[in-house]
Parts: sequence; C-alpha cells; structure tokens
Amino acid sequence: MAVLISQVERFDASADRVLEHIRGYRASEVVFRTASFVGDFSAVWLAIGVLYGVGVDGNPWHALGFGVLMGVESLVVNQGIKRLFRRTRPTETGDPRFVVRKPRSSSFPSGHASSAFFAATLLTVWAGWAWAPVWFVIALVVAISRAVVRIHHASDVVAGIITGLVLAQVALAFGADRLFTG
Repeated sequence: MAVLISQVERFDASADRVLEHIRGYRASEVVFRTASFVGDFSAVWLAIGVLYGVGVDGNPWHALGFGVLMGVESLVVNQGIKRLFRRTRPTETGDPRFVVRKPRSSSFPSGHASSAFFAATLLTVWAGWAWAPVWFVIALVVAISRAVVRIHHASDVVAGIITGLVLAQVALAFGADRLFTG
C-alpha cells in the first residue's frame, strides 16, 4: 500500500508541475475558474439537461429524469464514496490565483469530474453520438479545472472521471436510457 501511495503522490506532484505552466495566464484563469464554478452542484449539466430536454428534445420529463439521475450520482459520490476515503485536499480554498467555493466534502474522488463524465455519457446516449465531442470536451475542461485551481489532486480527478464513467454504465445497465425515450 505504501508503494501505491508513493506512486500516486509522485503522479500528483508531476501533474501539478505540468499544470503550473498554464496557471497565471489570464485566459486559463478565466476558463478554468469558470469551469470550476459552473461545475459546482452540477449546474452546467442540469442547465444543459433542461435546455436540451425542453429546447431540442421537446420533452421536459426527459430533462427531469436526467436531473434525478444527476442527483443520485451526486449522492453516491459525495455522501458515499468520498466518506470512505476522506482524503485531504491539496489546499483548503484553492490556488490564490483562482477564486473558488470552499468544498465541504473530502478530496477523493473529484465530484466535479465524476458528475461531468457521468453527465457526458448520459447526454451522449440521450442526444446521440454526434453530440459526444461537445459533452466530453466540456466534461474534460470541468474535470481538469479542479486540479488547475488546486482544489483537487490530479489523481482525484482521474478517479472522478473513472467513477463517473462506471456510474453511468451502472445507470444504463439499470435502464437509465429508457428515461430519454418515449
């Protein structure tokens, strides 16, 4: 276990050095601070769900189903998985160059990354493969933003991405795709 922890710490330190090269630029500050902010409480995903459900799909019930699934994912990650690990964050309030909300949960896995990839997967099923690049680019920017603003370790983000993808597959295995049809 000590070897694994040491490898994760080395990965996090290496990733932080790479990310430092993009911190401090005005454009990256705006992009990643904004991405981190709109990822709070899955706001960007809920807004996309409503806009897509009402504006494109024409079925607000599909949007409601998507919102319920996002809520379940959040409960599983924030009230379940994070409580198991209780990992401390790299900083309590993030990098001083980025103003971010102070999280109340533990660091591992990143809830922003998990919800982003969970949502991107479900939105792809709902909207079709043509939309997948849009959803997954947004998801990746939101996920990476959490390490850029130093509110998560890079390994938290990777674990969050994996968690979101796995939870989406579980939801789909239990018939979540039926919420977007009919």
